[in-house]
Amino acid sequence: MYIEKPLPFYATYPLYAGMEQELEHEKDLQKMKTYYSRRSAEIQKLVEEECDQMEYDGSIMFDEYPDKLMMGNLCRKIEDRYQRQKDENCDEMKAVEERQDSELRDLIGVLLFNEMFSRRCRHRRQRNYYYY
Repeated sequence: MYIEKPLPFYATYPLYAGMEQELEHEKDLQKMKTYYSRRSAEIQKLVEEECDQMEYDGSIMFDEYPDKLMMGNLCRKIEDRYQRQKDENCDEMKAVEERQDSELRDLIGVLLFNEMFSRRCRHRRQRNYYYY
């Protein structure tokens, strides 16, 4: 007669598989980031550094409704850091830079908001996981 062994406590916990899914999601996200252009990858690095500094309880990143003005300020801060970094590396024509300024702001905004969204979702999942 076959008798099944009882599962250990940690294996019966309903959210146990969540950590594996989180790691798989993170691995997939990192793979997709390797397809970014050079410029986008440089901006993404600055965005991740800024988000790392803001990842604490009570941060504006985790507010229920983040302030649009503060989000704009974050985008400008990252843009200034990127411009300083670019000025150190090389000089380009001013006409091209003026045309690309609005495009650069849009790109920084998209990358920042996407990164913040990912971290907010991960924070919620982890918070729910630990409070059960």
